Amino acid sequence: MSVHTETKGPVLTVTIDRGERRNAVDGPTASLLLTAFEEFEADDQLRVAILTGANNTFCAGADLKAISEGTGNRVELDGSGPMGPTRLDLSKPVIAAIEGFAVAGGLELAVWCDLRVAARDAVLGVYCRRWGVPLVDGGTIRLPRLIGASHAADLILTGRGVHGPEAHQMGLVNRLSEPGEALAVALGLAEELAALPPLCMRSDLRSSRDQWSLDMPAALLNETELGRATIFSGETVEGASRFAAGAGRGGAAAD
Repeated sequence: MSVHTETKGPVLTVTIDRGERRNAVDGPTASLLLTAFEEFEADDQLRVAILTGANNTFCAGADLKAISEGTGNRVELDGSGPMGPTRLDLSKPVIAAIEGFAVAGGLELAVWCDLRVAARDAVLGVYCRRWGVPLVDGGTIRLPRLIGASHAADLILTGRGVHGPEAHQMGLVNRLSEPGEALAVALGLAEELAALPPLCMRSDLRSSRDQWSLDMPAALLNETELGRATIFSGETVEGASRFAAGAGRGGAAAD
């Protein structure tokens, strides 16, 4: 299988494993990635997912060789994205754990995730610029939203690669790790997120995503409606009760 999954408590790890193609994604692999994340969304026992690549490479993008082999990625106006899950709007957070190259469609997969952990020697970039292959899986949208128009234009126009520290400086990467440790750092981060009250986290995540398409009054209303649903669920009262009983004093992690 070119995609395999592993569950550790409430955390799901999804791994692209096509070492012979530097984890480039063809049509069948894209379908497997889509299925993995659809099943993650549907499983109430899972709270956080990690997307990573085997063999010290995140993903080299779409498998251009697969086009000539008849197994290329679908590029249609409806349905799933070319790389698989990139048109899904999940309610739960996904973390990218990046070693080696996350380029072209691989970069689009990474910026689809909510957070990114990258090794210091990892390389992220729009390498498809070199071959006349367009970004068709959210890259031209998510990059400017994530890192601003100027940084995004630099990456999109030049096609240059940036290593972990520069990617971190521009906000493309949230956490840096030593080489070979990206997955371990991502797992630690995922476990931290999974331990937090889930309804509140998903509510705030949903509001932060929805606001892009809303004007300020509508965004504020949406935030309040989502927040009220969390409050009325009982999760907020339970958390406030723990705080009142002494948990979390001085900024300590909640028990």
